[in-house]
Amino acid sequence: MTPESPGAPDPLTITLDGEPVAGTAGQTVAGILLAARRRSWRTTSVDAAPRGVFCGIGVCFDCLVTVNGDRDVRACLRRAADGDVVESQHDPLPGAAS
Repeated sequence: MTPESPGAPDPLTITLDGEPVAGTAGQTVAGILLAARRRSWRTTSVDAAPRGVFCGIGVCFDCLVTVNGDRDVRACLRRAADGDVVESQHDPLPGAAS
């Protein structure tokens, strides 16, 4: 909380694939992306189908992203920090033609 606005959460900014996305302290990466109207940030290996939040509680792996160089982070569980660099994950199956 800032002294200028007691009770208001602190703003923060993350980047998704190089684009800044605004959020507030305490939000998860997925929460910030959903609030910014981003519904997907990963594609499946088999048919490149878009994926984002499915379960929202860390049970599935549809919301995987890379955060600050760490792969396979579940966006629904990871609390965002100001300056986080988030990258979409698009992994083809091994041996698949590019």
